Amino acid sequence: MTIWHKIRGILALIGILINTFFLCLPLYAFALLRLVLRFEKAQVLLSRILVVIAETWIANNNAIISLTSQIKWKISGMDTPSKDQWYLVSCNHQSWADILVLQRISNRRVPFLKFFLKQELIKVPLLGLAWWALDFPFMKRYSKAELEKDPSLKGKDLETTRKACEKFAYFPTSVMNFFEGTRFDTEKQAKQDSPYRHLLKPKAGGAAFTLNAMSGHLRNLLDVTIIYPPGTPRSLIAFLGGAMNEVEVVVQQRVIPAWASEGNYEDDAEFRARFQQWIGELWAEKDALLESKTPHA
Repeated sequence: MTIWHKIRGILALIGILINTFFLCLPLYAFALLRLVLRFEKAQVLLSRILVVIAETWIANNNAIISLTSQIKWKISGMDTPSKDQWYLVSCNHQSWADILVLQRISNRRVPFLKFFLKQELIKVPLLGLAWWALDFPFMKRYSKAELEKDPSLKGKDLETTRKACEKFAYFPTSVMNFFEGTRFDTEKQAKQDSPYRHLLKPKAGGAAFTLNAMSGHLRNLLDVTIIYPPGTPRSLIAFLGGAMNEVEVVVQQRVIPAWASEGNYEDDAEFRARFQQWIGELWAEKDALLESKTPHA
């Protein structure tokens, strides 16, 4: 990565920050209206307005990134998804740029992407309140030690998330979940003894938690595979500054089996094994796709 790539990457970050600041102002204003106008019709209308603002923010970011990175995009599989369906979106995780890639391919093509966030992230300047205004679910997961100390906490995280997800019933929504839970690198891969060549082990429990919390609303899976050029840096600055000359994205739409949202992952061993097998099969297919795109000497 050259110094010019770094300069362009920093300029892109500044542009995104300015875009965020200006669009947060109307976003906060309509969010305040939602606190005042509590009847359902107003809530639905204002939620849609907030999504339009967020989609405009993403469109502006995409324009900024196009100017600084000049990436050649190779996207397949985005011709069939609809804005009238609810989606669970999964993706391999390699870089902070992954979220920007997902927003680039999905904005105004499928319902607005929402993420499950750790409760602490509400404190992030500007974005924390924006995520709250857009009904991103904030999760508080309890450790085994906390549950042993206070058994009444068991199930509280799922109950809280279910309540947050009730607002998703207003209109179609896409819920994003990185099954790996963290970004891929060879050190993590070795530590996990991952059976996959290009992926970490998927955390099936997180996917099961998401589907259960959504109470059957999620019937379609957008299985996204991001393929960055081999040998190029995977940092956010490298992506924004144009050190990657091409990004390929393969999207496969799948039907989520009905049983996947109906079981108890924590307490039902048979359901847990069945769910893990389903996710494992998806991950094996994704790994084979990544292998087929990897040049060999």
